[in-house]
Amino acid sequence: MALELEVLNECTLCPRMCKVDRRTDKGVCTVGYLPKLSNIVLHKGEEPPLSGEKGAAAVFFTGCQMKCIYCQNMGFSQRGVGFEITVEELACAFLKVQEAGATTLDLVTPTPHLPWIIKALDMAKERGFSLPVVYNTSSYERVEILREIEGYIDIYLADIRYTDNEYGKRYSKVPDYWDVAQQAIAEMYRQVGPFDEARMKGLIIRILVLPNNVSGHEKALEFVAKLDKRIPVALMSQYIPHFGAKNDPLIGRKITKQEYESALDKLIELDLDGWMQLDEKERVTTAPVDWRCRL
Repeated sequence: MALELEVLNECTLCPRMCKVDRRTDKGVCTVGYLPKLSNIVLHKGEEPPLSGEKGAAAVFFTGCQMKCIYCQNMGFSQRGVGFEITVEELACAFLKVQEAGATTLDLVTPTPHLPWIIKALDMAKERGFSLPVVYNTSSYERVEILREIEGYIDIYLADIRYTDNEYGKRYSKVPDYWDVAQQAIAEMYRQVGPFDEARMKGLIIRILVLPNNVSGHEKALEFVAKLDKRIPVALMSQYIPHFGAKNDPLIGRKITKQEYESALDKLIELDLDGWMQLDEKERVTTAPVDWRCRL
């Protein structure tokens, strides 16, 4: 197995390197020992090739190494909402969503659960699992851990949240976001190259445009173009100032049409391609799937 469970005894899965013994305690991510998730649904709101006709099987794991003050998934990303399951149940769930017709297996914020995910994938593959595996990430990842899971991930769906470490510290409570994300994305690219729908493999970059250019979207797009202009970019406009962002002087509002069009103009100027993602309510639909089972 690529990533052994022993890493949880002194956890170093993410750049926070908190080294907590997760057999008896919880990390900064709020996750203990067993895999924990809030739900699995067929999700049609991911990028079109990932969703396909019936949707991506989005596995919403509990916990996150980031602490974004505006996170729309605050309940399970930071407040611990969810339930623990066994690795056998997780493997069986992977098989059940494949039977339900999912286009991809979409692992949402998987980092705190990686040893269990790898073990579950091994078990499921022994029983015929073959869906493309999507690693849906903030890009705040350790390169060393990404190398440990090479070969298990078909598609990296990677955010660029900020291109300024100070904004990462202010809004996501991590001191070195941009430094870490650049290295992590370069490693993801090394593993899978640019996304290619024909082979259902590769790297896709997501950029959520934030008010007052807090996202640094122009610099982010320049980074992508320098890495490889074939990497598709999902340029998202659906930011909502949830939770701690409501009264912030910079991000306490939705973006303007002009702000989004400026980001889109930059994408076109750099000869990049991808998807425009507009109003969240208009584009996202989910459907329940019967995934609970035991091997």
